[in-house]
Amino acid sequence: MPERSTAPSRPRPVPASPALRPPAPAGLGLLLLLPDEATKKPASCKHCRELVDKFNQGMADTAKKNFRGGNTTWEEKSLSKYEFSEVRLLEIVESLCESSDFECNCLVEEHEEQLEAWWLRLKKEYTDLFEWFCVKTLKVCCFPGTYGPDCRECPGGSERPCSGNGHCSGDGTRQGDGSCQCHLGYRGALCTDCMDGYFSSRGIEMRPVCTACDESCKMSTGPTNGACAECEAGWVQEDGACVDVDECAAETSPCSAQLYCENSKGTFQCEECDPVCVGCTGKGPGQCRECIPGYTDSGQCADVDECSLPKGVCPRRGENCYNTPGSYVCVCPEGFAETEDACVQMQPAGEAATEESPAQPPSQEDL
Repeated sequence: MPERSTAPSRPRPVPASPALRPPAPAGLGLLLLLPDEATKKPASCKHCRELVDKFNQGMADTAKKNFRGGNTTWEEKSLSKYEFSEVRLLEIVESLCESSDFECNCLVEEHEEQLEAWWLRLKKEYTDLFEWFCVKTLKVCCFPGTYGPDCRECPGGSERPCSGNGHCSGDGTRQGDGSCQCHLGYRGALCTDCMDGYFSSRGIEMRPVCTACDESCKMSTGPTNGACAECEAGWVQEDGACVDVDECAAETSPCSAQLYCENSKGTFQCEECDPVCVGCTGKGPGQCRECIPGYTDSGQCADVDECSLPKGVCPRRGENCYNTPGSYVCVCPEGFAETEDACVQMQPAGEAATEESPAQPPSQEDL
């Protein structure tokens, strides 16, 4: 059997430092889009954080890979293990940015040397890429709970900014003024006080928690209307509790004549009367003070059917009567013409006209 050759196979080319990424094809025009030194803007914490997240994801995606093809033993001796290799770094960097992500491409283009230095020499000492790259190297971010150019502690301390009840302006970035933007229910420089409509109780580790009062309370010491220290507008204290004021029960209605009062918790609304009413005390035709013309009050305002009255209401002989809401109409039948006192049947030219009784009534669309 012929002796097996021990000569190493030809290794796959490794890109030279520090150019981690090969230039994009000219057709993509990416390099033409990258700004020159005079127009470059400093990276934002948001973009730096996103880049680090993608880099960490790339590390996770390539964690179990190794060189494919060639003599693995030779590669491990000559190029070090894949885990720490420039080949793996190149694969990660190439996956960081979409071609259309201008900010990401600019950030990688400008700082690829720092990324390579961390990967090859500093990764073991500084295991947290975000801390080393975004906070300490580029200085565009701060640690959580700190803010501003000098990464000062947020009010209340970096462990619980704003007492855990708000957001510190600029938290984690080199921006902001550190002021607390309190969560709903809290107020004060450190978000430790309760807003009106909230009461303070003790939560985890005896820290104050602001909880919504009963809707009847402006200030209270507990969750019920019996714990109110002060009633909200529209409520009044009776027998030790805040109860709703029924403004609609007043002798004089707070609403105008053509509106009726509708009470609700803590307030009231003025609603329009039914169209058939002249003034009303509530909703619907049964609550009218008076009825409009054409309607009669028989427990509620109802339309008067004038066409059913014993005495005809149409002035001409032969007219048809049609009832309408609140009124009626009189119309001559089709083929009949109106005269001063009758409906006269129309005749062909040359024939004398004679009066006839009504024939077919007109359609409702003709009324």
